[in-house]
Amino acid sequence: MVSQIRENRSKFYKVKCPDCENEQTVFEKASTVVKCVVCGRDLAIPAGGRAILKAEIVQELK
Repeated sequence: MVSQIRENRSKFYKVKCPDCENEQTVFEKASTVVKCVVCGRDLAIPAGGRAILKAEIVQELK
């Protein structure tokens, strides 16, 4: 039996809030609205598959 290792293709992003410049980590396929923990602005909005990011991507995390 051949075992197949499935590579994870989903990513996390470190994003910067456009209002208060707080940086936090967001999953690219977020299923709920992700808000900034400091000011409450929406950073990611679910859109079926990948989330719509409303913040600047600072870094892609693997």
